[in-house]
Amino acid sequence: MRPLAVALFGLALCLMGATFDAASLYVPGLGLMAVAGAAVAWVAIAASGAAIDRRVGPHTVTEEEPYPLRIEVRCGGLPAPGGELVEPLLGWPVPMAGRWSRRVRINVRFSRRGRKVLEPARLTLRDPLRMFSRELVGSGGDEVLVLPRVEPVMTPGGGGAGAGARGGAGIDPGVMGRRLDASLAELEIDGLRPYREGTSASRIHWPTVARRGEMLERRLVAELDSAPLIVLDPSGADSEEALDMAVRAAASLCVHLGQSGGCAILLPGERRPIEVGHDLSGWASVHGRLALVEEGPAPPASTLGPRGGAVMWVTGAGGAGAPRALERMPAGARVFVSPAVVPNARALFEVAGCTGYLVERVRRGIAA
Repeated sequence: MRPLAVALFGLALCLMGATFDAASLYVPGLGLMAVAGAAVAWVAIAASGAAIDRRVGPHTVTEEEPYPLRIEVRCGGLPAPGGELVEPLLGWPVPMAGRWSRRVRINVRFSRRGRKVLEPARLTLRDPLRMFSRELVGSGGDEVLVLPRVEPVMTPGGGGAGAGARGGAGIDPGVMGRRLDASLAELEIDGLRPYREGTSASRIHWPTVARRGEMLERRLVAELDSAPLIVLDPSGADSEEALDMAVRAAASLCVHLGQSGGCAILLPGERRPIEVGHDLSGWASVHGRLALVEEGPAPPASTLGPRGGAVMWVTGAGGAGAPRALERMPAGARVFVSPAVVPNARALFEVAGCTGYLVERVRRGIAA
């Protein structure tokens, strides 16, 4: 409305000059009408055919790593009389006065994992007197999946020392390769399977034989997978940052243990662990799903069957210590990984702001 108001004011001056025979009023009156018309015409011509071309980088990027963003702005029949380009990821406006086009190249860094929707860029063209303006909005809706970063696994209090060629040797290989004691394995039964010839009679499940006449034998814990298992618990995190630390710790352990011979990871909402091979096969899918982890319920006890290898329970919750599900779980070793400090516990390693503590198993016969 400003150009119209200015033009009407100029017209009023011309009418007053004609009414009172004051020729001096014609000059400012015609000047105001000309300025208003020129402002509207210049901005309209510059905005006609103008375009914003934003070229985003890859669909995924790791936390704190540079993400390339390229923006090219083109005006129409005339250069921009004034205005600026506003790119939400840039943080400050880019002036456009007197330019036919403008190219901007920036590297953006995302500090937190998750799916990010990039807001569209906006180009505002206005005349130097700020009477008239036009705004163009670029295409939006581009999504970027920010993956949790992988950090080295280090010895407790060791800083960067002893990291080794693959980023850390803080996990004791003896702990990771520990198997269940033979006496404990004989007490823990994972299920039944068809009878195999030559199996000891003590392992035959006689109640099934009596009921159905079918020969089944007990499957013992010692026969379970000896690969380390990482369990990510998203419940009860002290803060968003604590949950992010737990996710980074789980990702770092997955890569570290995967490169060391393979592992498995149980993600929130899943009933079966995902295997990650020594060549990190399956890691790309796990990495993408870790980026989308949100606070939720703890893994149900029914999904935590006995394991022959070590089990690492990773959580952003602190204060309460290791959960009962981990303490009761038969496994080669039980490790509680949390950003919180656990008193009177043996620290095994540090990773992504979390510490891994060795947890003693609570026997079923004496557990509360």
